[in-house]
Amino acid sequence: MERREFVSKIKNFISRESLLNEDDRVLVALSGGADSVALLSVLREIGYECVAVHCNFHLRGEESMRDERFVNNFCNRHGVKLHVKDFDVDAYVKDNGVSIEMACRELRYEWFETIREMENCHRIAVAHHSNDNVETLFLNLLRVTGIAGVAGIKPVNGNVVRPMLCVSRADIEDYLRQTGQDYVVDSTNAESDVKRNKLRNIVLPVMEKCFPESMPSLVKSIANLYSCNELYESLVNEKLGKIVKKDGRDGILLKIDMKDLSRIRGAGALLHYALKEFGFNSTQSNLIFETYNNRENSTGKRFYAGRHVAFLDRDMLEILDADAFPDGNTDYVVDLSALEIREPVGMKVLLLRKSEFDMKSCDGRNKVCFSAKLGECRNLLLRHWEKGDRFKPFGMKGRSRLVSDLFSDMKFDESQKRNCWLLEAEGDIIWVLGCRAGDLYRVGDNDEYLYYMELA
Repeated sequence: MERREFVSKIKNFISRESLLNEDDRVLVALSGGADSVALLSVLREIGYECVAVHCNFHLRGEESMRDERFVNNFCNRHGVKLHVKDFDVDAYVKDNGVSIEMACRELRYEWFETIREMENCHRIAVAHHSNDNVETLFLNLLRVTGIAGVAGIKPVNGNVVRPMLCVSRADIEDYLRQTGQDYVVDSTNAESDVKRNKLRNIVLPVMEKCFPESMPSLVKSIANLYSCNELYESLVNEKLGKIVKKDGRDGILLKIDMKDLSRIRGAGALLHYALKEFGFNSTQSNLIFETYNNRENSTGKRFYAGRHVAFLDRDMLEILDADAFPDGNTDYVVDLSALEIREPVGMKVLLLRKSEFDMKSCDGRNKVCFSAKLGECRNLLLRHWEKGDRFKPFGMKGRSRLVSDLFSDMKFDESQKRNCWLLEAEGDIIWVLGCRAGDLYRVGDNDEYLYYMELA
């Protein structure tokens, strides 16, 4: 793509999607890689006043320092104001029980917003392009998704805009080559150790080789799905308006008439749409809907997601702050596809090939393994211990034993018993967290994959 066409295409995309006004001051996330360097360059070429921000997470040793030096030199040469911040990612991961990837995301966007306000910038521009959109489509499909997941990355999300979703990585490299602008390369992008890199480095190149027009077709399909999703959301909001009430009284954030909801086709999807803004995923939404439909003992049931709780009161579902039930019976639905669990405990979850994993690394207390068959469970919960709970410890022959007996062996006091979490699959306890794993869902000789779980 010629330079003039590249600039024009982005300018038209910004206008069509209403990302920026002509006189906006823009905060640009600048890593030093090809994408972010092209973004800052093209926005300045279009005529926007830009301020740059660079995060140094210190995850790649000298390479991280090289990136910072490059960004400093680049901004000095072009007269762009730059803010740089160092982050202690390991400390954040430990304190918040999240993955490194999630920690970096949360840290940078929180800081970006702080600088945006300080610099009086109207928007934060990040450098996602059409290849990122295709990768996100496949990642979401692999995790199980709905229409929003296949509709791609949003061009605008709050104060964050993505002006380069209309161009490809190849277009970006052409632009930089024509302008004579260099950039740095993150060496970890060549490692196929995470799902996105496996898609980028292995799967998508094979697909493009077999189907040369696949990428442009996928980009057009995502654009069509994005338009369909906008229509879908408008119709869903219209439906929800008839069964949802938001009044804020008595600490209630949302009320849903489950009886009226049940009469609507696609009620489960509609419930998930209503609850997702409060942190509930599709697995949790489905469990809430199934619990209501079963009716037996459904009244009074509580379902937790982060700082929110869904409370069934006969035919009404109420969404409140979790603080409203500080001493409640806390059952947290577990979604294994999320790869990490943040509430009520921090936990890493990985689906691994058994042949590539050292089983000896599991201690049976804080690091455990289960058969991949665990992923087929429809009802996977984290809950507190209740008197009478029994489970069969890993390696124990014969009958199950009381969890309270395990607590006695561990010399737990009453506080430790009350605060201990149990992982339950289809009603069976399979792990007393921090104490001992159960024998159910043990990794078998014929298992090709396994779930590895590690407490943060």
